[in-house]
Amino acid sequence: MKLEENKERLLLIFTRNPKLGKCKTRLAASIGDQAALDVYMILLRHTAEITKDLNCSKEVHYTEEPSSNDLWDKMTYSKHLQKGKDLGERMYNAFKSGFQKGYQKIVIIGSDIYDLNTETIEEAFAKLEDADYVIGPAEDGGYYLLGMKSMNKELFFNKKWGTNNVLEETLNSLGNKNVKLLQTKNDIDVYEDLVDIDVFETFLIA
Repeated sequence: MKLEENKERLLLIFTRNPKLGKCKTRLAASIGDQAALDVYMILLRHTAEITKDLNCSKEVHYTEEPSSNDLWDKMTYSKHLQKGKDLGERMYNAFKSGFQKGYQKIVIIGSDIYDLNTETIEEAFAKLEDADYVIGPAEDGGYYLLGMKSMNKELFFNKKWGTNNVLEETLNSLGNKNVKLLQTKNDIDVYEDLVDIDVFETFLIA
């Protein structure tokens, strides 16, 4: 069987390899390494479930060498290693590679947004019909989704990644460009992000 491809639309999924003590470290400070890994596995399965049937090509970009035997079906997702010294450079390289392959609309998401669904990603691609950029703001001041139709290097450099200023800095870099915003969503980084999400109830500290 051949890997599913759509040469117009590409979805980039950035993920960490699920290893004990290597993912969700801020969350692990509150609930422990094993519970943090368990939470991350729930998030990964959710991300795979909401993306597997999308009408687009799909690439999973890992922080470490990809595993050939994991939850990402090799007939649906191609697997890649993130390249770059920080998040901005790694995203830049992934977008650059996608545009070099001939894709016309590229959207990137992380793998820690339980609020994210198939419809929101479809909406992002749809907004790129008219807009040049689409952004999904995160409640912590960053963003959970970024989409564009051509490379803009300014979005990926000279940003304070991991801070609550990333969205503001990104919008400033875009200036008067045609940008559409999606609904604000909550990504899972710290203990407080688990509260009020039923699937994570067993991880809450009494």
